[in-house]
Amino acid sequence: MKAVIVCVSVSHGNTRLVADAMAPALGAEVVTPEEADPVELAGADLVGFGSGIFSGRFHPRLTEFVRALPAGRGKAFLFATSGLPELRPKPFTRPLVRLLEAKGFEVEGGFTCRAFDTWAPFRLLGGINKQRPDTGDLAAARAFAERLRDGVRTAP
Repeated sequence: MKAVIVCVSVSHGNTRLVADAMAPALGAEVVTPEEADPVELAGADLVGFGSGIFSGRFHPRLTEFVRALPAGRGKAFLFATSGLPELRPKPFTRPLVRLLEAKGFEVEGGFTCRAFDTWAPFRLLGGINKQRPDTGDLAAARAFAERLRDGVRTAP
């Protein structure tokens, strides 16, 4: 299986830790949107897209990268790190899932975990989730990637 993970990790490196935990299970290279080659992505069996969550959304660099991709076919998955949990009525993964589906991707699943966050109000407290992602989160990310590798679809 040829897999590529496109990752934006800007604040504390949280999302890159998760991407690096997933990559060996998939035999994937981890790249930034600026390093990603759309031709290589089109030839991949599976493409992961991930970033930290900023004001309830994926990082704009990742979203703009996906918007600029040519339409095609393929399988994809999402992953994200965030200080606060995803809310069921309005999951932060939904807009990117819809965008990927509009580009012709079949979204195979999604993984999220809590992570160290120093966004404005939390900065006053020294941040939240100071030890996250932890070994349990990274093990869960690795297990998620193994399920994807084995063809087990999970809800995004």
